[in-house]
Amino acid sequence: MRVITAGSPRLLLLCAMFQITACSTTPPTPAPEPEPPPTAPAKPPAPIAVPAKPDKSLLRISIASVGDMMLGTDYPENHLPDDDGASFLAGVSETISAADIGFGNLEGVLLDGGEPGKKCSNPAACYLFRSPTRYASHYKDAGFDVLSLANNHARDFGEEGRDSSMEALGALGIAHSGREGDFAIIEAGGLTIAFLAYAVTKNSNMMLDYDYAFTTIAARAAKHDIVVVSFHGGAEGVAATHIPFAEEEYYGEPRGDVVWFARGAVDAGADLVIGHGPHVVRGMERYKERLIAYSLGNFATYYGISVAGIKGVAPILTATLDGSGVFLSGQITSTVQLRPAGPDIDDRQRALNLIRGLSIDDFANPGLRFEPDGDVLPTKRAPVEPHHLIVAPD
Repeated sequence: MRVITAGSPRLLLLCAMFQITACSTTPPTPAPEPEPPPTAPAKPPAPIAVPAKPDKSLLRISIASVGDMMLGTDYPENHLPDDDGASFLAGVSETISAADIGFGNLEGVLLDGGEPGKKCSNPAACYLFRSPTRYASHYKDAGFDVLSLANNHARDFGEEGRDSSMEALGALGIAHSGREGDFAIIEAGGLTIAFLAYAVTKNSNMMLDYDYAFTTIAARAAKHDIVVVSFHGGAEGVAATHIPFAEEEYYGEPRGDVVWFARGAVDAGADLVIGHGPHVVRGMERYKERLIAYSLGNFATYYGISVAGIKGVAPILTATLDGSGVFLSGQITSTVQLRPAGPDIDDRQRALNLIRGLSIDDFANPGLRFEPDGDVLPTKRAPVEPHHLIVAPD
C-alpha cells in the first residue's frame, strides 16, 4: 500500500492541478432583462376652452321714460289726491311696466314733516313740493325702477329732504341719481345700465359744467354696457317748445345749452339722453345712432304745475336699444292730464303730433320717422356738424 505523504511530489502535482481547475471555473452570466416595450409619445394637454364673449349687439333692452312727476304736496296746505294718490298713475302703469326699465323725473321731495330749505322772494311764483314718504310705493307700483332727483325742486326741503327721498325710494328697490356723485346702476337683460341725472341746481350733478359732465359720463361708459343720461334744463313754458341752439335762461337763471350738452353726452359715451324741465314737450333727434329727447314735458303733476293746453300733454317714450347702445326703435304713447285725475292715454295723439312737428322744425331731418301709431324708427341722416357751426332751420 502506497501512502502519499504531504511532501511527496505526486501530492504536490495533484494539488496544483486542482487549483488550476478551480481557478478556471467562472460563475454563469445572468440572462439580460427584457427591454420595456416602446411607449407612445405623451399627448399634449387639450387647450382649455375660453368661452367666447357674447355679442352685445344681439341683446335688447327697452327703457320707458317720462318727464316731470309730483303726485301732490302737503305743504303749506294739504294738496294731496282724494285717494292718497293710490290711483293717480293707474292709467299708465301698464305701459311703463311693459318695458324692462321704467324711468322718470321726481319733482319735489318724499318727506314726512320737515322745514323748507329755501326761501321764496316771490311766493306767488314759488312752489315747494313735499309728498309723504309712503308715496314712493305709488312709483313702484306704476313700474318705475329709477328716478331722477336732479331738478330745481329736489332740494325744496334742503339736502335733508333729498336724503329722505333717496331713503324712501331705496327701501323699495327704486334706484336714483341726482345729488353730486350719485349715479344709479341697474342690471337687466344681461346688461349693466348706468343712469346719470344732471341739473342746473346746487349740489346736483352739474349740467352747466360741461367738462365735468362729459368726464363723468365717459368714466361710466368705460365700465358699463349702456349709459342713460337725463338732464333738467332749458327754458320753461309754452314759448319754450322750440330749441334755440344756444344757452338758455329762465327768470335770469342759466338753464344751459341743451343741444351742446346732449350731443356732448353722446360723444362722451351716452347711449340715450332724456330731457325734462321746460314743462312742455320738445323735439327729438337721432345723433350718432343714439336717441336724444329734449323734453318729455309734464307727465304726472297733481298740483302747482300748470297742465293747461299743451302743458298737459306728454309722452311715455319707450326706446329699444341693442346691447351696444344703438337705437333700434321707439314708441311714443301719448298721454294727457285732466285734473284731478292723473295721466291717461290720449287717443288724439297730441304728444306724438307735437314731437313730430317740433323735431322736423328744429332739425329738418332728425334721423327719425314718426308713424301714426306712435312707432319711432331710425332713418338715414347725414353726419351732424357741431351745432355751433350751423344755423337752426327757420
